[in-house]
Amino acid sequence: MYRAPTHKWYLERIIWLIAGTVVLTGTGLGIFVHRYWLALPLLAGINMIIFSLTGFCPMAIFLNKVFHVKPLVDRHGDGRPRSCME
Repeated sequence: MYRAPTHKWYLERIIWLIAGTVVLTGTGLGIFVHRYWLALPLLAGINMIIFSLTGFCPMAIFLNKVFHVKPLVDRHGDGRPRSCME
C-alpha cells in the first residue's frame, strides 16, 4: 500500500485538498441552497479528467507561480527525478 508523505505540504497534496473542498462545498450548497451549485463539483471533476489526460492543471500553475509551491517529485534541468525528501 502506498502512503504519501505528510511531513510537508507539496503541490499535489494541496491540489487534492482544494479539489476535495470544492467538491464537498459544491455538493453541500447544491443540496441545501440551490441545485445550480452542483455545477461546482461537476467543473472540478471535468478539470480532474482534463488533467489526467493532458497534464494541464491551472491550479497547479497558479500555486507554483504565485506561492512557489513545489511538487513532490520535481525535475532537475537534466531530467533526473528529484524528491522533496532529498
